[in-house]
Amino acid sequence: MLISKHKIFKTINTNTNHSPIFLLLSLLKQCPSTKTLQQIHTQFTIHSIHKPNHLLSQSISLKDFTYSTLIFSHITPHPNDYAFNIMLRATTTTWHDYPLTLHLYHQMKTLNISPNNFTFPFVFLACANLEEIRMARLAHCEVFKLGLDNDHHTVNSMVTMYFRCGENGVARKVFDEITEKDLVSWNSLLSGYAKLGFAREAVEVFGRLREESGFEPDEMSLVSVLGACGELGDLELGRWVEGFVVERGMKVNSYIGSALISMYSKCGELVSSRRIFDGMPSRDFITWNAAISAYAQNGMADEAISLFHSMKENGVDPNKVTLTAVLSACASIGALDLGKQMDEYATHRGLQHDIFVATALIDMYAKCGSLESAQRVFNDMPRKNDASWNAMISALASHGKAKEALSLFERMSDEGGSARPNDITFVSLLSACVHAGLVDEGYRLFDMMSTLFGLVPKIEHYSCMVDLLSRAGHLYEAWDVIEKMPEKPDNVTLGALHSACQRKKNVDIGERVIQMLLELDPSNSGNYIISSKIYENLNMWDDAARMRALMRENGVTKTPGCSWIEVGNQLREFLSGDGLTLDSIDVRNIIDLLYEELKKEGYLSYWILPKWQDWTLRHSSVSAQLFISVELVSSGRASSFYISYSLDTFVNLCQICSGKALWAKPGNFLRREEFLLCQWDPAIDLALKDASLCVISLSTRH
Repeated sequence: MLISKHKIFKTINTNTNHSPIFLLLSLLKQCPSTKTLQQIHTQFTIHSIHKPNHLLSQSISLKDFTYSTLIFSHITPHPNDYAFNIMLRATTTTWHDYPLTLHLYHQMKTLNISPNNFTFPFVFLACANLEEIRMARLAHCEVFKLGLDNDHHTVNSMVTMYFRCGENGVARKVFDEITEKDLVSWNSLLSGYAKLGFAREAVEVFGRLREESGFEPDEMSLVSVLGACGELGDLELGRWVEGFVVERGMKVNSYIGSALISMYSKCGELVSSRRIFDGMPSRDFITWNAAISAYAQNGMADEAISLFHSMKENGVDPNKVTLTAVLSACASIGALDLGKQMDEYATHRGLQHDIFVATALIDMYAKCGSLESAQRVFNDMPRKNDASWNAMISALASHGKAKEALSLFERMSDEGGSARPNDITFVSLLSACVHAGLVDEGYRLFDMMSTLFGLVPKIEHYSCMVDLLSRAGHLYEAWDVIEKMPEKPDNVTLGALHSACQRKKNVDIGERVIQMLLELDPSNSGNYIISSKIYENLNMWDDAARMRALMRENGVTKTPGCSWIEVGNQLREFLSGDGLTLDSIDVRNIIDLLYEELKKEGYLSYWILPKWQDWTLRHSSVSAQLFISVELVSSGRASSFYISYSLDTFVNLCQICSGKALWAKPGNFLRREEFLLCQWDPAIDLALKDASLCVISLSTRH
């Protein structure tokens, strides 16, 4: 309704004996829109009422940036400290225009208007978001000059700011110098440590809060320490926190509930995570996201996806955190169709350019075998951070595009802006060199880490170098790298050289590696199997038998292969050795047909144990075979579908194209000559180059 039609406005126009100021101020408080505010502003001018701060405050509450800045800029002779403070609050908390916040603070100083305890928290918030440490230090000096260093509101915001700028030591010093600490002071320190990953320090502060401060932990304290418990795997303290919540009768809201869910999941207690989730009286998107992420991060992708569908059925809209978690689950099992649906949903909700969602999409498409889609998402991103660049470099590397990965690395160095290569970048680049056999380039990149970027190589980088040299046949150089490592190698690093010794029939290095592997991980079946094969390849049957016997004596069994298939919107999981279900007759018939086709192609499968036995494909229970059969039976007709393989100890790869069967025999490390195929297929190249996950599109005849 227009102000001119309002009864009070009519009273203002007809009653000339009374000042309209009180009526106009009353109308101002009820102002519903900028248009109405402009009319009231006009009446202020007509009646010579000078109340710019009232107008500015109401304009800010209406979130009209343009009109607010117009009012502010026309305050004469200039805005006072109150006007500056409400503008500082608006630019930080409403419009998030942090550069403007610092500009206003500078303008305030230029006009000799003294900042106060309401000014600095907003200035520090802007400095934190911009990581503007120089301006923060100048403001810190001003706090001392004005004697505000004991104002709780000011110093607590200063502690938070220094943490967010990465100045942990200064943040702690500011906290220690607070003469009378309140609960907010303790929470600022505790939260700062927890959010930056200094979990041990956070737990130490929480202990002091309980024992020394005289305050009882509140919701913020508990959420922060639960995050630290999750990082440390401190299940005992995490359970104490849950007990404290119950004992004090605190409401398990979405923040405490999601923190408990996350803590238990990081400690490997998914049953407890689900108990918390199921026991919550109401669940918002924060709670759902915590539960979905818990399953996704613990390798239970099918449960994460199932929970995502339940979330939608319960009327809770997924947000960018949900999408990121679900895309991670899709990537881990090759659920490309669901991943595409997430892409479409993100586009529909305008989230496709969110830096975290887009990065997750790149990772999902790459791991599901759709490199073109990954490149499309990357190229469409208006802004990229180091994670985005790393995801695309990793995608190219895992698809055997070493030259393209190295070229993108050069672009990152030139065009990346604030994004700089980090540890993850070099792991991807070295992996690309491994797959392409670029030994010299690998050495160059390994040296570049420290000389140009000041990065200290970690075990992952040494592992890549060992793998690179091992695949190239430089076994003694690879052993030299292991001996020069600053810490003991893990089983991944040793495993690469171990397998190379099998291929190259090198017993000298092989026996050294075997000894280290069995000391490091005596329960890993792959170590025994590959060791026996090294001896078998050299006809050292007694030593091979000794490794098999040692495996049995230690009670080690072979890890079963695991595969997933996506049929429609349903995921099915199979393990090698699974018994056939109610549909077993149909499934067995399909498998028998596949065997016959393989025979016609001249396929002969055997395990390399010629002295003792033949190991034929028919007698195995390879999970991929079951998947192919189940898909044919379930769909009722020929179709295209996806199979993903868990490749802990071996790779099984099958492709059926236009009625022609192409099969790869099981093996710990696959080489081109190990395949008895009538033609070569690019998908097999992909399998050979990525020993963590392989996704192959399978087509059957119509």
